[in-house]
Amino acid sequence: MLRPPARILMLALPLVVAASVSRPATAAEASPEWPQFHGPRRDNRSTETGLLKRWPDGGPKRLWTASGIGYGFSTVAVADALLYTTGNIGKDTVITALDLAGKTLWQARNGPAWQREVPGTRSTPTIDSGRLYHENADGDVACLDAKTGRNIWSVNILRTFNGRNIRWGLAESLLVDGDRVVCVPGGEAVSMAALNKTTGKTVWTCRGAGDKPGYASPVLIDYKGLRQIVTMMSASIVGVHADTGKLLWRHDHKAYADETVSTPVFHEGLIAVATLGPGAARCLRLIVRGQTASVQEVWHTGVLDNHHGGILALDGYIYGTKVRSTWVCLDFATGNVMYKAEGVGKGSLTYADGMFYTYSERGLMGLVKATPKSHDLLSQFQIPKGGKGPAWAHPVVCGGRLYLRHGDFLYCYDIRGKS
Repeated sequence: MLRPPARILMLALPLVVAASVSRPATAAEASPEWPQFHGPRRDNRSTETGLLKRWPDGGPKRLWTASGIGYGFSTVAVADALLYTTGNIGKDTVITALDLAGKTLWQARNGPAWQREVPGTRSTPTIDSGRLYHENADGDVACLDAKTGRNIWSVNILRTFNGRNIRWGLAESLLVDGDRVVCVPGGEAVSMAALNKTTGKTVWTCRGAGDKPGYASPVLIDYKGLRQIVTMMSASIVGVHADTGKLLWRHDHKAYADETVSTPVFHEGLIAVATLGPGAARCLRLIVRGQTASVQEVWHTGVLDNHHGGILALDGYIYGTKVRSTWVCLDFATGNVMYKAEGVGKGSLTYADGMFYTYSERGLMGLVKATPKSHDLLSQFQIPKGGKGPAWAHPVVCGGRLYLRHGDFLYCYDIRGKS
């Protein structure tokens, strides 16, 4: 049963709980945004400056802790001075909106909770032009009013496109490209689809890839005049024409148990992914000729067999963890190993102001200087006890704050440097 916040208004939906906003956000608070998984450009790199270069003993000041968001592994999106995430509450997948003080403003259902293997929500909401887009693990795609949680339209992509679900449920965070929402139903015929973001109607479908969905989130790559959507399917990496849905290329990539979780990263014509073996880390060169494209494999290595913490590309290097906990840096162009280090252990990361924020699945948070020369762990702290399961939600830095999710809890830390 949902526990609604105080002063609720029940709307004519399966369930939307809305509360009055505690106070208007200032202009300074409203400006920083992280409106989707891995940020505005989906590269997991923040442009913020003026952040702490070391943390005090015990970590930076914790501003607040929010609970009641449900159980899951979704991280947060930040837009228009609001925070958004998702979680399992009872039998439902529930989207929660909070203000910058951590107060719940509304909660809305988006289909059933994922209660099979590894229960919990997966994908992070995407915010665009005042609307929220979310896909649950069973393929329910919902478009909501981001301020109120009112449902605008909904489509189940597995039913609509004869898609195929996967062992641990769909996990992609939806990509908005112009007036389209891109999703991956992974059917035998329709691999990827674009929906009109205003109506939910089908704009184009991609045929020919053949694979089931992967667990990755798609990215838009605009290179040499060709815009394409790149993602991981269950046994491949694919590039799809962003405007027509035509399959441009497909490259085999097999991971253990089809756990292709890695969001692709791009640098100067090169695309890289990292998963469990045998695929592990792989780099492809993108070859564009007008409105067509192909790829050539540049390198392949088992040194960076990433699980689901993701990899990050910065200044010609790739960073991430091995499944056995070691942090690794590779040269993007060659795949050469720059370093291996223990750090905080296996986990996820984000980048801001010359630093990596490394978050282990055991809830240990680290601050690391962003350099390919060494993994210099400058500060670390343990998040509070109480959250259940592994800490798999990726960290977010936005507005001088660090957001960390663990189970039903969301923690907010002040990481602004002293002026």
